[in-house]
Amino acid sequence: MEAGLPDNLPRLAPSRPRPRTGIVHLGLGAFFRAHGAVYIAEAMERAGGDWGIIGVSLKSPATRDALAPQEGAYTAVELAPEGTRPRVIEAVTEVLVAPEDPEAVLARMADPAVRIVTLTVTEKGYCHHPATGAPDTDHPDIAHDLAHDLPKSAPGYLVRALQRRRAAGGRPFTVLTCDNLPGNGALVKGIALDLARRIDPDLADWIAAEGRFPATMVDRIVPATKADDIETVAGLTGRDDRAPVMHEPFRQWVIEDSFVDDARPALEKVGAELVQDVTAFEHMKLRMLNGTHSSLAYLGYLAGHETIAACAADPVFAAYVKHLWAEEIIPVLTPPENTDLADYARALFRRYENPAIRHRTWQIAMDGSQKLPQRILGTLAENRKAGREAPGLCLAVAAWMHYVGGIGLDGQPIDVRDPLADRLRGLCDGAAGTARVEALLGVESIFPRDFARDHAAPLRDAYARLTSLGAREAVRALLP
Repeated sequence: MEAGLPDNLPRLAPSRPRPRTGIVHLGLGAFFRAHGAVYIAEAMERAGGDWGIIGVSLKSPATRDALAPQEGAYTAVELAPEGTRPRVIEAVTEVLVAPEDPEAVLARMADPAVRIVTLTVTEKGYCHHPATGAPDTDHPDIAHDLAHDLPKSAPGYLVRALQRRRAAGGRPFTVLTCDNLPGNGALVKGIALDLARRIDPDLADWIAAEGRFPATMVDRIVPATKADDIETVAGLTGRDDRAPVMHEPFRQWVIEDSFVDDARPALEKVGAELVQDVTAFEHMKLRMLNGTHSSLAYLGYLAGHETIAACAADPVFAAYVKHLWAEEIIPVLTPPENTDLADYARALFRRYENPAIRHRTWQIAMDGSQKLPQRILGTLAENRKAGREAPGLCLAVAAWMHYVGGIGLDGQPIDVRDPLADRLRGLCDGAAGTARVEALLGVESIFPRDFARDHAAPLRDAYARLTSLGAREAVRALLP
């Protein structure tokens, strides 16, 4: 039994028969279990259908080991300022660990009963160059997948499973990515087609003609589950749940309505928005929420703030994020139909203020090399094209440049988690002062050449202000 829990608590287990499988999900982390799986469970409750989810962990067995004794059931806990609301989600029917048995994963994905494969593998899980969207053929997992029938990467599993379905004379599954990537459906389709073409050009042609890769926008703040969350859930429910997820009340799922044979859960009946074009929603969320989250993560962390709520409670950082929305982000956005971006910004800030959500700046800061292009760099480029300065976002990029050096402004070490961490640290160690800016701008998988040329000077200025004034005072100096 976990420390702090009484040894007489019953283990969480499902209370009714499980649904038959219709979905395989790659990357069964906390976010999908607090977002997509909740929508799917509600859609089955409302409208029926066999949309049970087989979850696949691509790396660690930890989620499987926690969920297996619970037969996939877990508690999703809504954290609102006024209190908590737990509920049991029973949509997950099985969890596989891909490195342990890749054949079992491919067999499930090739099963004709599976009509959708969803993904939350994070930006780095697509093994692509963020600056260009092209697959990284030097990535060891991609190199392996091109040479072997049993894959390692998420794109490899998609292509090899589709290859099996074509060979069996079946229909493809819909690939529904739920990661924060611009044009995520088209991006994943492009990666899959590139890999398929290298394996079998006829397979690529079949995927292009018959497959569907709808774009999506997903939104819900889901902090990483901590050990004391498990104790909290036990106190709330009287059950020992080793895999609960904690989430804010707000949620949004906007989906391009393009599915193979129109096969999908009735998600529109439980609040998802099925639309013809997701682009405006996607840009709004990536730049207004994710862009400011990353900005607060790097600057807030360097200023000593542990969470987004702590940043929002600091009047300097509160004014900073409102400045970003009003002066640097909204002016280069096209709003979705019937959406007021100023209202959306005000709603975002209320979410950031929620003291019940401990969304750590360190957690958001992970994998910045994969996140910056779509969250911040695109906005910077569009401001420059429009002849506008964007000093607040430049300061955020400068903060990332300091952060990845692995030493804070206070001289304390930073545990940098990033697929390029070693390379970035090496560049930082070899460059003193603002020379670090030039060194990091040379990483073309993050910074396109034109961007690096156009933004070198303002980023040097921002980095100099950051290191001379400190994070909080550099932010204050930006504000009127």
